[in-house]
Amino acid sequence: MSTFPDGIRFSVLDRSRTREGEDAPQALRATVRLAREVEALGYHRFWVSEHHGVPGVAGSAPTVLAAAVAAATSTVRVGTGGVMLPNHRPLVVAEQFGVLESLFPGRIDMGVGRSVGFTDGVRRALGGAKEDADRFGEQLAELLGWFTGGQSAHPQVHARPAEGLRVPPFVLATGEGAGIAAAAGLPLVMGDLRHRERLLTAVDAYRRAFRPSPWAAEPYVVVAGTVAVAADEAEARRLLMPEAWSLAYSRTRGVFPPLVPPERIEELPMTEKQRGFYESGLDGHLHGTEEQVAEALERAVKETGAQEVLVTTSTYDRAALSDSYRRLARAVGLTPPAA
Repeated sequence: MSTFPDGIRFSVLDRSRTREGEDAPQALRATVRLAREVEALGYHRFWVSEHHGVPGVAGSAPTVLAAAVAAATSTVRVGTGGVMLPNHRPLVVAEQFGVLESLFPGRIDMGVGRSVGFTDGVRRALGGAKEDADRFGEQLAELLGWFTGGQSAHPQVHARPAEGLRVPPFVLATGEGAGIAAAAGLPLVMGDLRHRERLLTAVDAYRRAFRPSPWAAEPYVVVAGTVAVAADEAEARRLLMPEAWSLAYSRTRGVFPPLVPPERIEELPMTEKQRGFYESGLDGHLHGTEEQVAEALERAVKETGAQEVLVTTSTYDRAALSDSYRRLARAVGLTPPAA
């Protein structure tokens, strides 16, 4: 029987993935339904993501979607994984989270990242460029200043109703962002669990460089990754197939498509290059039975010293996805919230 450190938390990030045969509104409503389901299972947070101009992802306005999720739930923390600061003015982001925190006090998280648009066309439409990611540290400092009242970029301007509110900030990082999180004294969300050595190196560097801040007295690490749980290992691996094919398609066609059923994927002709990306997309994710996944997660948590695990699973069959989250909750010993 696996045992996890006291206080370890398990949370969910849903990317509002579209499925073949359904439209974006259906995918967004499904995200809200999933939030209610994982809340009932005892997960700590439910976060939503930001993507622009991507056929396979409906979530383009995470703070709007977070408001719908928060309104449909009552105990789970709700936030963003994340709002991409290069796409927005920090003042507007602060105002949006100020409104969320005002409407749902004590339940809102502000996860931010430094990614820019998926393609050059999307970046131009957003009014930005690749190099905008290099200003993330500066933007982050301004964003936090709007909450504390200490920003100096725009004298005599105040963010209403954000100023004076405490919305926990998190930095989503793949590498360089870990250093920015450490310097700012903020919790770090780091993926993915597949590339363990790189993950451990970044997490260790974050902890060594961490400087306590008004937002966090000590380092806080959230490790993110795909986790699929089913009755047997083969079925759990099957849950990974739709996302792996979407990744392979995007790498070779330049468009990230909606999810398709595993049986369709099995019949698809693939080029050698696509097959390579597809197999790579399947490898390394934590999947299997409840016992197998619990043991793998326990090992990951012990290796990284993480205080929280953020699960980001996507698959075509929504019922199977819900079942995976139920099995995972049981495997790690989550307790449903009190009625």
